[in-house]
Amino acid sequence: MNRRNFLLLGSALAAAACAPTTSQVSVGADGRPLPKVYRITPQDEGVVQFRLLDSVNTLRSAKGLSPLAYDARLNAAAATHSRDMSVQNRPWHFGSDGSSPLTRVQRAGFSGRLLGELISETFETELETLSNWMAQGDTRAVIMDPAARSLGFAWFQEPGGKLWWTLLTGA
Repeated sequence: MNRRNFLLLGSALAAAACAPTTSQVSVGADGRPLPKVYRITPQDEGVVQFRLLDSVNTLRSAKGLSPLAYDARLNAAAATHSRDMSVQNRPWHFGSDGSSPLTRVQRAGFSGRLLGELISETFETELETLSNWMAQGDTRAVIMDPAARSLGFAWFQEPGGKLWWTLLTGA
């Protein structure tokens, strides 16, 4: 009796393993797949920041440009703006108080020259976001500006997973 049960169980498991599996893909109103949530945990924060910095510097090096270094004041200004864009629920370069990128970096104590600000509202990773910035001439110019020496980069992630990215360059 045990042998028969063992054989039945074994054949049932084998049949189950051969059954096709279907994974549900959620689609939006436009019929396209919804983006997967890219969660950034507190343990991932340093990795995310330095993965972006390494990628930016690799791109700059390929063009013979000097590397950028993080500036804590630009990072602080980028973090403030990322959170503020989330509060406003729109990606744009002006703060909810009407502040410009220049005003925000000055408030953060950056005394250098602000060269550019890039922003993004997305569910994409930092490298996908960088790739999208590099695909457009005007945003690529900010990253590849030969005068740039400093970088600020930060994000704010909403509970639902949406990311608000801000990148600042300065000299």
